[in-house]
Amino acid sequence: MLKAVSARLVLSVPVLAGAILFGFVLLRVVPGDPAALLAGQSASAQVVSQLRIEMGLDKPWIVQLIHYFGDVIVGDLGRSIISNRLVLEELIEAFGPTAELVLTALLVAVPVGIGLGVVAAVQRGTIIDRSIMALAVAGISLPVFWVGYMLILTFGVQWGLLPFTGRLGPMWTLEGLQGLALPALTAAFTLIGPIARISRTALLETLHAEHIKLARAKGVPEYRVVIKHGLRNALLPIVTLIGMQIGHLLGGTVIIETIFAWPGVGRLIVGAIMNSDYATAQGGLLLMACVFVMVNLMVDLLYSALDPRLS
Repeated sequence: MLKAVSARLVLSVPVLAGAILFGFVLLRVVPGDPAALLAGQSASAQVVSQLRIEMGLDKPWIVQLIHYFGDVIVGDLGRSIISNRLVLEELIEAFGPTAELVLTALLVAVPVGIGLGVVAAVQRGTIIDRSIMALAVAGISLPVFWVGYMLILTFGVQWGLLPFTGRLGPMWTLEGLQGLALPALTAAFTLIGPIARISRTALLETLHAEHIKLARAKGVPEYRVVIKHGLRNALLPIVTLIGMQIGHLLGGTVIIETIFAWPGVGRLIVGAIMNSDYATAQGGLLLMACVFVMVNLMVDLLYSALDPRLS
């Protein structure tokens, strides 16, 4: 197990290097000059030029990239030109709200999605099955920003049940849960559909296996046949999809956090890109890549736990 984890960590190095390169090049292509932004609109060209030299922006891109790689290796992600704070400090502060949003969405979407998939598989061909699959298709098709705005309009504006702007506190407080509800439901809605569809498909394939027929012939109750013998053997594709969807969810948090003014990493990255804050934007993208790599590693470990033949 330790050897496999070490191998995965080694393979993640080029992935992270590619993420750094992609973020570096992409931000340089986007119009904007950090030196001009920092100097202000009334600054002279000489002042802007001097700032560019001090910030190292006068050097060729390849030189800037090499320097940035060296800084990342020693844990220096630079300093934000907007807040003048260390990027690492800002990322640590913003990661907590993003983690709350993602974890809450998963806690809602995974059991609901798997449960709907199981019900659809058991009720295959009925109106219940068709209704659940229609809901799943809607969850996959509807844009996340549309879902967010509809929840704001319904639960926030018309009914006035839940707040929809900002983070009101930690998730273990009542105010925090109220502020987290709509962003988390928005994220969860986009996950329920894919999880329900793959759960239904995987369970239907498993329910036709020989060991399921044998369990039924022995008189095992149907709920135990479905849950213990069927669903357990169908978990591999479900776990695979959930791991992939976490990556999509991390990308979706950029939109969700912007809509709900949620102080997370996604909103931090958007603000940094809009203000040509290269260091903060690159640090945020690197953090997202690190989380994605760790999620893939956890999925591989779950594979080994669910099916020892893969270890």
